[in-house]
Amino acid sequence: MNVDNPSPIECPVCNEKKSNPWSSAKDYEYFSTNNTYIYYRCPACDTIFIDPLPVHELKVIYPSNYYSFVNKRKNGVVRLKEWLDKRFFKKIFRQLPAPELSLLDVGGGTGWMLDILKRTDPRIHFTQIVDIDAKAKSIAEVKGHAYFEGTIEAFTTDNRFDLILMLNLVEHVADPLAILQKAQLLLQPGGIIVIKTPNTDCWDARLYKKTYWGGLHCPRHWVLFSEKSFRLLLKSTKLRIEKLTYTQGAPFWAFSIITSLYRKHIVRISSERPIIFHWLFAPLSAFFAIFDFMRRPFVKTSQMFIILKN
Repeated sequence: MNVDNPSPIECPVCNEKKSNPWSSAKDYEYFSTNNTYIYYRCPACDTIFIDPLPVHELKVIYPSNYYSFVNKRKNGVVRLKEWLDKRFFKKIFRQLPAPELSLLDVGGGTGWMLDILKRTDPRIHFTQIVDIDAKAKSIAEVKGHAYFEGTIEAFTTDNRFDLILMLNLVEHVADPLAILQKAQLLLQPGGIIVIKTPNTDCWDARLYKKTYWGGLHCPRHWVLFSEKSFRLLLKSTKLRIEKLTYTQGAPFWAFSIITSLYRKHIVRISSERPIIFHWLFAPLSAFFAIFDFMRRPFVKTSQMFIILKN
């Protein structure tokens, strides 16, 4: 970049060229790199995004111990989350009347979410994962899931899916619009897309942006939305929002607090034992899950569930 005449930073959602620095961050969760990354905020649509995009660093910033590439340990927090997931998806499955269901999980890792869903609805007869990790592929295939090792942009199939999961996915990609358009093409008529993504218009983002907000998941979250910016993104697709709700962002609170303690030299974290395995992570997550559920009727929490249909 020319320092005397810097190039404008363009918003990936609305193409506004007046975005301003919002936060700088490092990978405090996995220590995959020592680089510092700059996140910008678009004043026109509220999108927060990383620039430049670390598109050539995927094998570095997604280490082998990344949480979705390994099998989950069954502690109390995980069991509670599984119960909440089953409850949520039972309502989704009631909207799908087909006698047999095909599911696609984009970024599904080892297939842990599909495992839960197969135990939730016996009509599920085919499950497909698209993800980038070879180790996760071997685990997923043993459990009976089809696995494409690569990006959703490169994925081709003649199958069409009744339910497409994009849980904590759209914020990980360089072009969220292209991902949504690809999912639209893969969807059965009458099918449903479920998206879970961070919400930048929340207390913890404002509170921790100067230190480290866990919702950045730096440097793996590239484009982050508010409800306003996500609705704007959808205008370029044929998808419509059936329902948008806010849900707990307990992991973001936990990441933010543990990183703050680490920066003050109060606790230790490392690449060998990332934050998600720190002894404080489970109790903090449990506390803030309850905290967020209690305040959710009154304020916007830091994650959104979005149900899309054609």
